[in-house]
Amino acid sequence: MGVLQEPAEALRPLPGDYAGNQVLWVKALREGYIEPRSNIFPDTTVEFLDMDIIMENTSIMPMVLFPHAEHTEWLDCKNCHDIIFKEKVGANQINMFQILQGEYCGRCHGAVAFPLTECFRCHSVPRDTFTGQYGVQPKTSTDANPQ
Repeated sequence: MGVLQEPAEALRPLPGDYAGNQVLWVKALREGYIEPRSNIFPDTTVEFLDMDIIMENTSIMPMVLFPHAEHTEWLDCKNCHDIIFKEKVGANQINMFQILQGEYCGRCHGAVAFPLTECFRCHSVPRDTFTGQYGVQPKTSTDANPQ
């Protein structure tokens, strides 16, 4: 029986971060360091969705920007919809208590994605400068491809 590789040794070649397991996972994916499975069902067709959603119900915190692109590069939509999230803007009554209990975003963040202590990675839209509409954000031609 062999010995498992130490996590620090396995993660060392990946792009570094300052939080959690200290890996920038999206950068590791985009730079070809990793090729994760995007689904557990072999017949699933994975769809990349380049769409952002601004969530306004964040009390005094900055609003949340949810980037579908970074999530659908990893996972098929069926991993989250309609199991964890209803596929309709405003239909999910998300709050931090539930997230900290492992619901909604907490299913991955704090477990396999960056930790929930990194508040401003999600709460990234200042209320005093945002002039658009809440919900789904329109894309411009410069937003066509992920970098």
